[in-house]
Amino acid sequence: MITGKIKDERVAIIEVEVIGLNQREKIEATLDTGFTDYLTLPEFLIDYLKLPRIGTRRTIIAHGRAVFLNLYLAKVIWHGKERDIEVLQTDKQPLIGMSLLRGSRLTLDVVPDGDVTIAPLP
Repeated sequence: MITGKIKDERVAIIEVEVIGLNQREKIEATLDTGFTDYLTLPEFLIDYLKLPRIGTRRTIIAHGRAVFLNLYLAKVIWHGKERDIEVLQTDKQPLIGMSLLRGSRLTLDVVPDGDVTIAPLP
């Protein structure tokens, strides 16, 4: 089970380990159920992890505007196992999207310092 906390009464945060070519880094990421891809990371983390770039992806951002974002490959530790994922480069805080959450049960206690749990579905 993956656990985290509710911060500022409205933001669900978990820690996830991201694996690049020669580096590993545990990062705090915000759960974003409106984001349909796997993970976003800022450029400095992508550079630090030496993630291989595989192209660009057209993405619709929060205000409905279409943008092209650089696309990378990474691995994450998810439910205790390495999982290959795609990472979009943004200039914002890391976000975890619905593609990474797929196959999981997400439970949020939406109160100050509330619990966040992500459990694998059978």
